[in-house]
Order: sequence, then structure tokens, then C-alpha cells
Amino acid sequence: MLTDEVLQYIDRSVLCWLATVDGSGAPNVSPKEVFCAYGVSTVLVANIASPQSDRNLRGNPQVCLSFVDVFVQKGYKLKGTAEVVRPGDRRYPDLEAPLLSLTQGMFPIHSIFVVQVQTVEPIVAPSYRLKPGTTEATQIAGAMQTYGVQQSADQPQ
Repeated sequence: MLTDEVLQYIDRSVLCWLATVDGSGAPNVSPKEVFCAYGVSTVLVANIASPQSDRNLRGNPQVCLSFVDVFVQKGYKLKGTAEVVRPGDRRYPDLEAPLLSLTQGMFPIHSIFVVQVQTVEPIVAPSYRLKPGTTEATQIAGAMQTYGVQQSADQPQ
């Protein structure tokens, strides 16, 4: 399910986006900063400041989790179900450990959203299909110009 390529996108993503739905069917999308793959079909997301996501998951476990590399403008959309695991749960210490290694204690983790991935779909910017000659290199160059980013001397060309 989580192939090596998907795992690479998860590892290099700074943020991911978690979509949930509230009791009236209204969508909610919020950025998540602390997350990691956990096995081949699970993603752990730290609930640092997400009371709306927490409420929504109690009523509807269906989620969509997206990772996008803003430079190459590609990524993955993972759909599945999420369970909220709280500190009193016997599984909590094992699930919290990889997230704590990412935060180094900088953020409080109120609970953990354990996402069981059911489907994985690529996300690809329309430019790749609609603009002839679009490559990852041209996308990176364009994004670097747009965001005013310069490649450092120690980065490979």
C-alpha cells in the first residue's frame, strides 16, 4: 500500500493536509506538522492543535490525507479511516514514540490520529499533462523562482 515512493513523499513533506467531515457533512481541511508512516498501511498524525479534526473523527472516521512536494508539484492522496488514540489507551506509548522522535518534545501531543490507508492516488499538477515540455526540473525551477528560493552550494544540481 505505502510503496517506497509514497514513503519518500511522506518523509520529505513538511506538512500534510488532513480532510475530515463534520456531523452536518461540511468538510474541514487542516495542516498537520507531525506525522509518519507506521508500517505499510498506516500513517500516524499527532494531534497538536486540532480540536475540529478530533471532533469530526469521533463522528465520521473517513479521511483523506495529502502530501505534496511544492517544488516538483507532485504528491499522494491517501484515503482511509482514522481512529483517535488517546494517552490512556494501552497502544498510546508505542504509537507516540515515533512522533516524539520527530518533535523532540517541542509540541504537546494531545492524541494520535491513526490513519488506516485504504487507497493511494498520485497528485500531479495539471502542467505535466497540459504544458508540453514540463518536467520535474522545470517545475522545480519555476517554483524556486516563484517562492524566491535559491539552491544552496551544497545541494546537488
